[in-house]
Amino acid sequence: MTTEKRTEAAQPTDRVIGHLETVHTFDSGPMPTGVSVSHTGRIFVNFPKWGDDVPATVVEISQRRTVPYPNQEWNSPSADDDPSAFVSVQSIVVDPADRLWVLDTGSPLFQKTKPGGPKLVCVDLSSDTVVQVITFPPDVALPTTYLNDVRFDLRRSVAGIAYITDSSDSGPNGIIVVDLASGQSWRRLHDHPTTKAPVHPDVRIIVEGAQWLERSEDGTASSVTMGSDGIAIAADGSRLYYCPLTSRRWYSVDTDALVDTSRSDDDVAATVVDEGDKGGTSDGLETDASGRLYVTDVEHNAIHCRLPNGSWETVVHDPRLLWPDTMSVAADEHLYVTANQLHRQAQYQGGKDLRQYPYSLFRVAIDAGPVQLRP
Repeated sequence: MTTEKRTEAAQPTDRVIGHLETVHTFDSGPMPTGVSVSHTGRIFVNFPKWGDDVPATVVEISQRRTVPYPNQEWNSPSADDDPSAFVSVQSIVVDPADRLWVLDTGSPLFQKTKPGGPKLVCVDLSSDTVVQVITFPPDVALPTTYLNDVRFDLRRSVAGIAYITDSSDSGPNGIIVVDLASGQSWRRLHDHPTTKAPVHPDVRIIVEGAQWLERSEDGTASSVTMGSDGIAIAADGSRLYYCPLTSRRWYSVDTDALVDTSRSDDDVAATVVDEGDKGGTSDGLETDASGRLYVTDVEHNAIHCRLPNGSWETVVHDPRLLWPDTMSVAADEHLYVTANQLHRQAQYQGGKDLRQYPYSLFRVAIDAGPVQLRP
């Protein structure tokens, strides 16, 4: 794996590219991961159950408050396999039809899943009611599966197709494909090398000047093993982009192959393309209608963009972007992103939780301005 771009991509901490605007600060409570913005400007955020006290795993930000969404009942599961409530949500996405989809891991504290817990839930934003629940059979959502992020292409099939990354750190990784009309789902690129965390001794992920590793209280350390995480669809729907969490490389696969259940796994794998070095480790990917592809860069507090002509630019670099996680392109021509200090959690810091409030939700104009120096 190449690492040549690390030196040229690193930015001095007093150098700012783009203008990062604070949308909301989380001054107490759990850390956020996902964010999505509706066509009318409604902002939704989710909090997975990783150890913080999480009163509601999905909320709407309204009048500077976080309000359980669509209500508290849906945020109060009876058990980890409750199909009628959110167990632990990792991602939320507003689709092109302006519906909110909730991706429920069914895996609080990364525990093994049970049928009924992992699910994809559609909420009608015009009525704020759940209109569809898709659960996964045990050969699709495995006991080790961790549903991480999801993207939608409503141009395919009768009602559209969803693509989901399985980022498990203890089992097979891959892409889950869902037919939204029938609810049928299937795994693709199951345990394929491009969906797994790279195992290479020369790969050192550096965040805030320190190597990012699992660190125990007794001083032992081990590599982070989360697999396929970030995901995005090409503007024309032809390819799906994805990346393992701890890889600086990213990949794409032909979507015709993914959705065709008659194609063999080898046929699908043959369409995979190594898209190269994206300049840093990414937790989130996103795309816009013009074909620009955005990648977060947790090592350099930045978001980069690959243009349709293949060239790269930095959308924003700011020291406040402490672990940029999930992005959402909104109708107001801004890119929204959560910054949640994920790397400061106790399991990466020898048992000491080094996170500091606030966690933040930012946005940046997609056509960000020139380099500025922080005063």
